[in-house]
Order: sequence, then C-alpha cells, then structure tokens
Amino acid sequence: MSRRLATPELGGATALVLHRPHATVQALSRQLAAIGLRAEPVWPDLGPDALAADFVFFDADQCHDAMFPWSPGEAPMPMIALIGSEAPGRIEWALGQGADAHLLKPIGTGGVYSALLIARQGFETRRAAADEIAALRARLAERQTVVRAVLVLMARGRSEAEAYAQLRAMAMAWQDTIEQAARRICAEPDDKTAPQAARKGHDV
Repeated sequence: MSRRLATPELGGATALVLHRPHATVQALSRQLAAIGLRAEPVWPDLGPDALAADFVFFDADQCHDAMFPWSPGEAPMPMIALIGSEAPGRIEWALGQGADAHLLKPIGTGGVYSALLIARQGFETRRAAADEIAALRARLAERQTVVRAVLVLMARGRSEAEAYAQLRAMAMAWQDTIEQAARRICAEPDDKTAPQAARKGHDV
C-alpha cells in the first residue's frame, strides 16, 4: 500500500519577495495571495525583520550577499530563487545562498504552490541533517575529551585501565558524568583534589 504524505498548511504564512518592482513581483504576489500567504515585496535588501518571515523569494539575477542579514547558506527559513538568466555563475550563487527551490521567470499562473512545498521540505531536511552533524561532532568532541583526561591520569603513573577507573571514580565522587569529569580534569590537570575524589569514589 502506498503511503500518502500529509500536505503542510501554508495559509497565514509570510513570504518576502526580494525583487525590484516588476511584473514578476505582481504575478508572484497574486499566486501567494490565492494560496493564503501574505506577500511582502522588499527592495533593495532584507532588514532584521526578515528573520521572522516564513519564506523568502529572491531575484537570483540581481541580488548579492550584502542584501541578506545572514551569511550565505545560513537562512533561517526556506529560500526560493527566482531565475531569469541561467548563467552558471548566477545559478551557483543562488545555490550558495541555500536556495531550496526555484521558479523560472517570467512567473506564470502556476508553480508557486509546488515551489513552496518543495522548499519547505528541502529546508527541513537540510536543517535536520545539520543538527545531526552538530550532534555527532559534539559526541566526538566529548570522546576526545575523555581520551585526553585518561592521558592526563596516565601521566601520573597509572595504566590505561587504572586511569579510566580513576576517571569513573572521580565522576561518581563529583556526581558528574564521565564527560563532565573529563572536562574538569583537562581544564585543571594538576588539580590536587583529583586523587581525593578518586579515593572517595572507590570507597563508595
């Protein structure tokens, strides 16, 4: 049996249109209004208020980095490129901005709804992947901290097994996680309370 995907609601959302005054903006605004979105034409750049928008349409032919209040590729909402010229350099720039979907100019009487859904899905997928990568990097950093803490304890004449056991004892004595205890040891490798904490942990 095929699985039917739920269509997200778009009514009530705000879409900024970063494009010089043009028939393209009028055609796009009509489609957005028909779908139930509030279209706000903006030119020549996006201000800080843009951070509250749900979608941003931008002119891939005329826009440049300085028009956006965020770094390239770090838009906090789905981005849709309005492309008139298929020059490789402009398309590459639009992709660098993090375009999640695109529409070819001139804008006709359709295509905006599909672009909105594709952009939202692409943005959410990209954001989930970025969050997962950040979590993996954080876990790797924690493991590296534990390794450094064990090496600090081994430098005091302990074997690897004894050093790790002491780290666990310290964590228990300090009522910390292994990772938190490792950060304390790495921050103050010569902390004189460490042996006392280890002995207290072994006595528990």
